[in-house]
Amino acid sequence: MLPADTLPPPQSGNTLRLLDGIKVLDLTTSIAGPYASLMLADLGATVVKVERPGHGDDARAWGPPFLDGESLWFLSVNRNKQSVTLDYAKPAGLAALHALVAVADVIIINQVVRSQKKLGIDYAVLKGINPKLIHVSITGFGLTGASSDQPCYDLIAEGVSGVMDLTGEAGNDPQKVGTPAADLLAGADAALATLAAIIDRGRTGNGHAIDVSMVESMTRFMTPRIIPYLGSDQLPRRSGGKDSVIAIYQTFHTADDPLTLGLGNDNIWARFCEAIERPDMASNPAFANNVGRRQMRDEIVAEIQSVLIGKSRDHWLALFAKARIPAGPINRLDQVVRDPVLTERGLFYSAQRNGFSLPQVGLGIRFDGNNETYRNAPPRLGEDTHAVFASWLGWDQDTINELGTAGLL
Repeated sequence: MLPADTLPPPQSGNTLRLLDGIKVLDLTTSIAGPYASLMLADLGATVVKVERPGHGDDARAWGPPFLDGESLWFLSVNRNKQSVTLDYAKPAGLAALHALVAVADVIIINQVVRSQKKLGIDYAVLKGINPKLIHVSITGFGLTGASSDQPCYDLIAEGVSGVMDLTGEAGNDPQKVGTPAADLLAGADAALATLAAIIDRGRTGNGHAIDVSMVESMTRFMTPRIIPYLGSDQLPRRSGGKDSVIAIYQTFHTADDPLTLGLGNDNIWARFCEAIERPDMASNPAFANNVGRRQMRDEIVAEIQSVLIGKSRDHWLALFAKARIPAGPINRLDQVVRDPVLTERGLFYSAQRNGFSLPQVGLGIRFDGNNETYRNAPPRLGEDTHAVFASWLGWDQDTINELGTAGLL
């Protein structure tokens, strides 16, 4: 039995329909673009993936692991979508794509501007077809500037942004974040920008060209580290997460497993000292505020560590929860998916297809108490081609079959 087999099914009921009627064409591959369209699809938009015949989204090949012949990376960001195969590098295929653009609300692209112009999918061209179109570009470095033509993956964006330099233990190699952070941040930025553009179009009737840079999204993520450097000339370095502006904000060892502890203000500090039965620390004037505690950080950390090492993590977490002290476990993924709070809120579920349990992580956002988003499984390559051309454009089967005969589907 796989872990996915133990998850509950999707919630049944009325799925979110906040973007009902919004038509999105997703020409992207990998993670950032599909994550953006996933968020829009979860909110009720109709999302059509336009994929290369025979190959599809690059992420379809990212494995192992695979499940039911599909990459699990692909399955993670493509539910609630339809898949159309179309070779729009050829004139007849591009004409078919332009026909879809004419009735679309949004198009999402992750090709550099040179490639967009070569393929006839840049904003200048598509705006002429549909003046109200919201054209979203997600690229590594943006559509302008000296690096605009350079390819980029999450790894490169994390390195350029500075997050890798600050991730890891002091004296050791820089580390990538343990998830494709730049991809997910850029995708979320693209979804946010799309929603803003939809609102503005409702007021003005105007379309928009949106330019999202993975490097800039990831760099903006570093704002709380960049601004203190710029305003102080104090350059932060890798520390294993032990250099926070909050004096006590790091991991600690217990008698068995480590935990995290964040003592973010003076009241929490006082409650913590009371909970661990160290009133002397609470009454010490040198520890009275965060400035003082930062100056004495090494001494305080050593004192706390000497106390916490004496009992188990579960003992301390129960004690800290009772005292409302921010603390938590450091979960492995197998523990995350069994977290009772996350499970109770329905964040993890599995949908059934072809006898397999397809695991999903939900939207994690509720509207009026409703977080139900699941409508359909991530699509097989091209499985909706005929249905989309018929429903979006009213084309009959003979017209669609002509594209197939020409090798364009």
